[in-house]
Amino acid sequence: MDKDILPDDAVFKGYQNVVVQEILIKTDNVEYKKEIYYSPSQKKTYMGKIPSEIEGEFGPGVKSLVYTLKHVANVSEAKIHEFLDNFEIHISPATISRTLTKNNEIFHQEKADIFLAGLLSTEYQQMDDTSSRVHGQNHYTQIVCNPNYTAYFTTPHKDRLTILDILRGDPDGKKRSYCFDEEAFDLMAEFRLSKQLIDQLRELTSAKTLDEPQMQELLAIIYPDPDAGKINRIRIMDAGAIAAYHQQTDFPIVPILLTDDAPQFKMLTSEQALCWVHDGRNYKKLRPVVPVYREKLEEFLGQYWDYYGKLVRFKETPTLEEMEHLSAEFDELFSTNTGYPALDDRIAKTMDKKSELLVALKHPEVPLHNNESELGARAQVRRRDVSLHTMTEDGTKANDTFMTIVQTAKKLGVSAYDYIYDQVSKRFRMPTLAEMITAKGFLEMAADTG
Repeated sequence: MDKDILPDDAVFKGYQNVVVQEILIKTDNVEYKKEIYYSPSQKKTYMGKIPSEIEGEFGPGVKSLVYTLKHVANVSEAKIHEFLDNFEIHISPATISRTLTKNNEIFHQEKADIFLAGLLSTEYQQMDDTSSRVHGQNHYTQIVCNPNYTAYFTTPHKDRLTILDILRGDPDGKKRSYCFDEEAFDLMAEFRLSKQLIDQLRELTSAKTLDEPQMQELLAIIYPDPDAGKINRIRIMDAGAIAAYHQQTDFPIVPILLTDDAPQFKMLTSEQALCWVHDGRNYKKLRPVVPVYREKLEEFLGQYWDYYGKLVRFKETPTLEEMEHLSAEFDELFSTNTGYPALDDRIAKTMDKKSELLVALKHPEVPLHNNESELGARAQVRRRDVSLHTMTEDGTKANDTFMTIVQTAKKLGVSAYDYIYDQVSKRFRMPTLAEMITAKGFLEMAADTG
């Protein structure tokens, strides 16, 4: 205080604390002098080593900042270069690109560990996809998640075999196998393959497990013409791959998969849960012109979301009595005949999905919507807005890996910069994200069991 402005009777009453946040961005260049010795007898030069956290011309702080600007702040490589140049960090655009895409094995392994820990942390997984581009070609980024993690996998296709490869922890499909047991033949029947074809496959493959080359040899025997039976080929491979996934013991098998109603997600797991929000969107697509039809649609949608609200409340305090009541109420609501043909057809389609929409009655921990994976997809879309596409396999892999690490760190309440710096500097003072997921899963399990 300027004491001159105070009246004579002013009495000191203490202090008021005010916190002002600030940040310092400055270079911290260090010159190391490495001792050099030469042994004439061995004709060999010996040189001192700099600290293990230093690799190349840039310290872990610069590298961690590059990763954070790219994968947390979603800054383009050109703008990262401009930012660093403003603070007299003399680094080339090519070095920034190499930092982001090369020699990231420790992070790729962490992504694999995150995915495995995430699969084991809950009884269900959520899955969605969004479009992406690699070197100008259309691809798809698959998002697998639960409340503990989010993992990203960019693939050229989004068919059932691709989804299976991801769930098996083999997104490249290099270890894909096909098992022809009774489950496989039952699936072929569900896929509406002819009995004659199924019997032929029984004779050729019963109780066998084939790898990819053997599978293609089998299909060549059944269909010598490479252009024949394209749909049947896919169905045979799907059935064998699903059965092999359920039989394998090398990787956790997902019991419940929460998705939208896309065909590639069907029949992969013991139970499939469908998203109520996706189903509700189908009703919004109806655009009735006739006023009475508009009224009927509005009235039914009110009942639809009222019922959804009851499911939300059931999940908080589930009881057997309420489960039975909600199941019966579902039958009654979705047997409604409004007289508006398009609406009645939509209601009947919802009725056909009863078991998938009501998985939460048996498993209250399973969400009623797929918002978790849609939020993960939105992060990829925002990335695509800044960087239209990746150019190389290394770049695509790095993008998936760091998206996984950053989005998982956010869910776990961890500073992505701190975590990346801990890994880059090789200090390893923080537990890995996979270890945090495992610990969180144990705590949640303990809380559920009381």
